[in-house]
Amino acid sequence: MSLGQWLAQLVSSLQDPQKVARFQQLCGVEAPVSCTAAAAADPREDEKAEAHLAGESRRRERQPGAAGGPPPPGSDRNQCPAKLGGGGAPNGVRNGRATEVGPASPRRAGLLRRNSLTGEEGQLAHVSNWPLHYLFCFGTELGNELFYILFFPFWIWNLDALVGRRLVVIWVLVMYLGQCTKDIIRWPRPASPPVVKLEVFYNSEYSMPSTHAMSGTAIPVAMILLTYGRWQYPLTYGLILIPCWCSLVCISRIYMGMHSILDVIAGFLYTILILVIFYPFVDLIDNFNQTHRYAPLIIIGLHLALGIFSFTLDTWSTSRGDTAEILGSGAGIACGSHFTYKMGLLLDPPLDILPLARHPISVTLFGKAILRIFIGMLFVLVVRDIMKRITIPLACKIFNIPCDDIRKARQHMEVELPYRYITYGMVGFSITFLVPYIFFFIGIS
Repeated sequence: MSLGQWLAQLVSSLQDPQKVARFQQLCGVEAPVSCTAAAAADPREDEKAEAHLAGESRRRERQPGAAGGPPPPGSDRNQCPAKLGGGGAPNGVRNGRATEVGPASPRRAGLLRRNSLTGEEGQLAHVSNWPLHYLFCFGTELGNELFYILFFPFWIWNLDALVGRRLVVIWVLVMYLGQCTKDIIRWPRPASPPVVKLEVFYNSEYSMPSTHAMSGTAIPVAMILLTYGRWQYPLTYGLILIPCWCSLVCISRIYMGMHSILDVIAGFLYTILILVIFYPFVDLIDNFNQTHRYAPLIIIGLHLALGIFSFTLDTWSTSRGDTAEILGSGAGIACGSHFTYKMGLLLDPPLDILPLARHPISVTLFGKAILRIFIGMLFVLVVRDIMKRITIPLACKIFNIPCDDIRKARQHMEVELPYRYITYGMVGFSITFLVPYIFFFIGIS
C-alpha cells in the first residue's frame, strides 16, 4: 500500500460517522428505538428523503442567499432523520431532525439548543451518563457566543487589557480562517443516523474543520503564550490547562454528534499552524490598532472587506452571520482600544515592572470586579438589543427586502452582513471604550 493510499484510508476511517455513533454509545447516548427501527424497516424513506434534500439543495443554489430558506419551525418534526448514503446533508439543509416519541423519560436528554434561524432542534436521546453529558455540554459552550461575551470582557475589565485585546486578535484570525475554510472545503456534517444530533445550532454549516476545536485550541494556547513571563505563575499551570481545555472542547463536539474525529484533529492542527505563522505579528497588530493615526478607518475597511469576501463563498448558512459577527466584534474592540489609548483610560503597565505579581484577593477587589461585570454586561446587552432593533429594519428598508419575517430577511446578505457587523462592532466598541469610560466616570476603573 502506497503512502497516498494509506492516508486516504486513514482519512476515510477518521471521517466515518459510525465511529462518532460508537463513541456516543460508549458515553451513554442512544437514539430513540422507534426512530432507528423505522429507518431500518423502510429503506425507501431514506431514498425519498435524500431525493428531497437534493432537490432542496438545487433550489438553494438557484437562489443563493434568497428567501427560499428553511421551512418553518416544527414542519418536519415527528420524522426520523434521513440516512444520507455516506455523508450527511448539503450545507444549510437539516440532517438531524428532532424526534418526538411518546412521554419524556427520566433518562432522556432535553432539546439542548434550538436554532432560531432555521427552527431546528436537537434530537431527543436516551442518556445514561448524566455527569459526562453535562461535562460535554459545558465543553461545547466554551466555543459559543455566551462564553465569548463573558470571557473577553472579563479579561479586559478585570485582569489584563493587553492580554484581552491580543486574545481577541488571535481569536478573530483563527475563527475567520476556520469559517472560510469550511465554505471552501464543503464537507457535510456526520450523517444522522447513525449519529445522534444532540445539538444542531450549527448544523447548517459545513463540518471541516471544527471551529470549536480551533477556538478551544487557540484560546488556552494563546493565554499561556501571552501571560507566561508577563505574570508570575508556574508554567505547570499552563501545561495542565491547555490539554484539559482543548480536549474537553474537541471531544464534546464528537459527543454532540456535530463533528467527525477527522474534523477536530484537523481543527487542532490547523490552529497550531496559524499560531506558528501569525503569533509573532500579534504585538505589531495590537500596537498598530492603538497608535496609528488612521487605524480605525483601516480596521473597519479591512474587516468589512473580509466579511464581503466570506459571504461570496457559499449560499446562506449560519456560518455567514457568525463570520460577520466575529469580524464586527474584532473591529469594534480594536477601534475601541484605539480611542481608549488616546484618552488614557486603560494604560498598560510599563515594561520595567514585569513580571506582574498577582494581587491578593480582598473584599474590595472582589466587589469591584463583580460590579464591573454587572454594569458592563448590562450596558453591552442593552447596546446589542438597541442595535439589533435598528439595523435589521433599516437594512430591509434600504435594500427593499420584506421585514415581516425577520428570520427570512436575515438570510439575505444585504441584511445579515450589516446587522451582524454593525451590531457586534458596537458591542466590541462598548467593551473596550464606552464601558471603561463609564468605569472611569463612576470611580471603579
